[in-house]
Amino acid sequence: MKFGVVMFPSKKIQDYANSFRKRYDPNYALIPPHITLKAAFEATEEEIRNIAGTIGEIAREFSPVQLHISKFSSFSPVNNVIYLKVEPSEELERLHKKLKMNFEGGLDYNFVPHITIGQNLSDDEHSDVYGSLRMSKIGFEESADRIHLLYQLENGSWTVYETFRLGKE
Repeated sequence: MKFGVVMFPSKKIQDYANSFRKRYDPNYALIPPHITLKAAFEATEEEIRNIAGTIGEIAREFSPVQLHISKFSSFSPVNNVIYLKVEPSEELERLHKKLKMNFEGGLDYNFVPHITIGQNLSDDEHSDVYGSLRMSKIGFEESADRIHLLYQLENGSWTVYETFRLGKE
């Protein structure tokens, strides 16, 4: 079974991201807007119980994380992905590293905190869309106090397996 660890932004930011995702992201209906903390990995039902316990322990070590979304950006020319850039913070970076250290599997990319709003775009479409969006001024700031262990259903959609509050309860 496929699992991943994410952080969901507030409804306000999700609504903003979805206003673009409806049109530019083929995964719009499969998962809400999110920041990936641990990319998709395989685990059995038995393994995931231990993994969930470890994620819970890690979550308790961290305070809520400040999110600052400042602009649109892109992974082009490597990938025609357009995203809302989440400014890297020491706390977000530490959380990602701690999760990565504790779990093998998943793709190994540099951690670039972001919320995808468009992907699988043709070169021309990417150029047009990104060209118009990158001039937009964005300024979202909020605190995120939860991370979520998700699993993938047979239809390709993702749903929450367990939610973990950051910090001591």
